[in-house]
Amino acid sequence: MKAFTAKLVDLTQKNADAIARQWAKDVKTNAKTYSYHELSEEKIIRQAKDFYSNFLMMFFNESPYEQAKEIFEKYAEERYKEGIPLHEALYALILMRRHMWLYAEFQSMFGAEVEHQQAVGSLSRTILMFDYIIYVVARKFWKLMKLELLAKKNTQ
Repeated sequence: MKAFTAKLVDLTQKNADAIARQWAKDVKTNAKTYSYHELSEEKIIRQAKDFYSNFLMMFFNESPYEQAKEIFEKYAEERYKEGIPLHEALYALILMRRHMWLYAEFQSMFGAEVEHQQAVGSLSRTILMFDYIIYVVARKFWKLMKLELLAKKNTQ
C-alpha cells in the first residue's frame, strides 16, 4: 500500500495545479456550491492548491487528526469569513477528494490487480483523512457561529 500511496501523493503533488483547475471549474458551476459561483477562479484555485499541499502533509503524519485540526480549522475560518455556508464548504471538500481520485484514475494508476488492492487501501486512508477534515471544519464552523451569536446577544 505504501508504494501506491506514495505514487498517489506524488501524482497529486506534481499535478496539483491541473487538479485544482478541474475542481475550480466544477465548484464554480455545481448547484451544490452556489456560493462559489461568484468568487474569482484564481482565488478558488489557490484554495484547492493549498488544500492539496496541506492534505498531502497530513497523509503521512503520525498524528493525522492533530495535523487536520491545525490546518483545516484555518480552512473553516476562511470559508466562514467568506460567507460560504457549511454545507457548501463541506461539499467543496468532497469535490476535492473526488477530483484527486478522478485524476489518478484518469492517469491509469489502477492497472494491475496488486495495484488495485493497494488503491483500495490507499482509498481507505484517504477517506479517513477526509473524515477528520470534515469533522474539524464542521466543529470550527459551529464554534464560530456560537461566538457570533454570543457577540450579538452581548450587543443587544
